[in-house]
Amino acid sequence: MSTTAQIPDRVHPQEAHKLMQDAGLVLIDIRTEGEWMRSGIAEGAITLTAAGPEFVEHVLELLGNDKTKPFALICASGNRSAHVQRFMQAHGFTQAVNVVEGMTGGFGAGPGWILRGLPTVPYHHRRTG
Repeated sequence: MSTTAQIPDRVHPQEAHKLMQDAGLVLIDIRTEGEWMRSGIAEGAITLTAAGPEFVEHVLELLGNDKTKPFALICASGNRSAHVQRFMQAHGFTQAVNVVEGMTGGFGAGPGWILRGLPTVPYHHRRTG
């Protein structure tokens, strides 16, 4: 029996949080490291700045090389994530989801993940090598 349902291409933060818990939705925070340091990140989110040619490759790796696997993008207000969502769709990702309102809301989008009281964790710079 398949319980896979089509996930909408736009969800509010509380819907994204529920989908992460119930359906294992991958949430990618595409903000900058400075933004992650200031506000923290959504609990369970993967931090990956949407810059550089390797971004698509990194997302594909996160999804187990499956461009049909659902994943959500979150930024500060939902604006950058909407642009990146379209970019990813143009690269063949069929279930790219934009988290409207983003982490901090603004621009009439709504209060955002943080002000909705959804769980966040501090961001700690990851050193490599």
